[in-house]
Amino acid sequence: MSSQDLELFQNVIDDSKLLISLEQYLTSGVHIGTVIKTNDMKEFIFRSRPDGLNVLNIMKTDERIRLTGRLLATYDPEDVLILGSRQYASVPSTKMARLCNFKVIPGRFVPGTLTNPESKSFVEPKIIFINDPRADKQALQESVLMNIPVISLCDSDNTTSFIDLVIPANNKGRRALARVYLLLATQVLRERGELSEDEDLGLSIEDFNFKVLRN
Repeated sequence: MSSQDLELFQNVIDDSKLLISLEQYLTSGVHIGTVIKTNDMKEFIFRSRPDGLNVLNIMKTDERIRLTGRLLATYDPEDVLILGSRQYASVPSTKMARLCNFKVIPGRFVPGTLTNPESKSFVEPKIIFINDPRADKQALQESVLMNIPVISLCDSDNTTSFIDLVIPANNKGRRALARVYLLLATQVLRERGELSEDEDLGLSIEDFNFKVLRN
């Protein structure tokens, strides 16, 4: 975490209005974008650092996580599909899906899953959540064909065409993904009334973190 990022955010963000502390967001790297900034994501960029990395606006991230929790809580859990083809998204997406009783496809998305009734993997969700518009391009394209609303995590280098609800966040980092999916699961359950506003899941970021095996 950059101390400069913390100082700059503290000057503009009231920590008490966030779902978690600003420091928790920053230490998990949720705000760290890439050196590329698309026109679509300009409104979600807080600043560009001297090293070239674009810093995402944590306040907007927090707002969109709250909004996503409210939205997903209005659907029957069986009608929600969580998708994440990136390796680091597999564990947190599956954990969120299990806690919220959503359907989930971690890893490779089989073409035709949303469009071909003859496919063994065919499902008919009413809304989908994807981890990355680029990595999950096939699922995004099929959702457009089937008029299925799409929520997506979007980094500074993403385009947001056909995304109905953007959550600006680092969608590549292990700890960032663990943090975001933990918050999303918590908010969905709070909005359903399964958790109180002051209650959490009793789980940590490590419970959602993809574990890297080291030799």
